[in-house]
Amino acid sequence: MKNISLALLIIINILLFIINYSFMFMLNKTASTSVKPIIYLYPTEEICVNVKVCYPNKLTHTFPKYNQSTGWNVMAKPNGDLIDLNTKRNLYALYWEGINNFKIDMTKGFVVEGKDTISFLEKHLALLGLNEREANEFIIYWLPKLENNNYNWIYFVDIEEINRDMPLIVTPKPDTMIRVFMQFKAIGKPIKTQEQVITTPIRNGFTLVEWGGTEL
Repeated sequence: MKNISLALLIIINILLFIINYSFMFMLNKTASTSVKPIIYLYPTEEICVNVKVCYPNKLTHTFPKYNQSTGWNVMAKPNGDLIDLNTKRNLYALYWEGINNFKIDMTKGFVVEGKDTISFLEKHLALLGLNEREANEFIIYWLPKLENNNYNWIYFVDIEEINRDMPLIVTPKPDTMIRVFMQFKAIGKPIKTQEQVITTPIRNGFTLVEWGGTEL
């Protein structure tokens, strides 16, 4: 009887090890899709702006269609309105999706109850430097993916890591660049995590703002 109990205990420990290893492997994976990154441009005067991504091979969808040689060329106005110099279409942002290699570390970030999604995002997007219009568009896109979950683990990727993963070359160079990228994962119950510290940028001069995210 003791031998059977010991064997069952060993089997249970092996299964727990496999489950834990698989879970940690999932958390440490790096390749995922950057969803809905859009770029706003706010020059101090009406100017032509060229925007290029440093790794165009990682792009999967773009609008206007990204030119591998010349990037995007737009006429940008101080209120954020854009005119695509290629198609002459009026735009309010540049859109792209692509592959990212951000690290995933669920030991830090935020644990947010689904029903608290709006209040959480309104507060933290302001801290991250988004204005109300940008925050509204962010919330409208991501709310259906967050609000109905019991809880969500949320982490905002450091701008240094964003700049390493997909650098932007903008001419003329913006005085301020704000890049907000949210990682999130639906979870059934709260987990222990170290709350992320957010530093609020100052919007000054010609400002570029970008937001996007990915669901793990």
